[in-house]
Amino acid sequence: MGKRLYIGNLPFTSTEDELRTLFGEYGAVLGVDLIGDRETGRPRGFGFVEMEEAAAADAAIAALDGKDFGGRNLKVNVAQERRGG
Repeated sequence: MGKRLYIGNLPFTSTEDELRTLFGEYGAVLGVDLIGDRETGRPRGFGFVEMEEAAAADAAIAALDGKDFGGRNLKVNVAQERRGG
């Protein structure tokens, strides 16, 4: 079963293709979702990556958490379930 990862502190210029390539080095990427502001559409500096295998996701977390990407240190961890609100 796959794992959904939270990716924080992204440069605002990041693209889905860049993240797919970066995380693809550790295993199959099922999807990338960059989050934008609802009103302006501007990037908010975070997103999610869905990895096909949990082991690949764990390897990506170990390798990429704190890594420089576009001049910013990435924050990579397992995504938490969204809370109602």
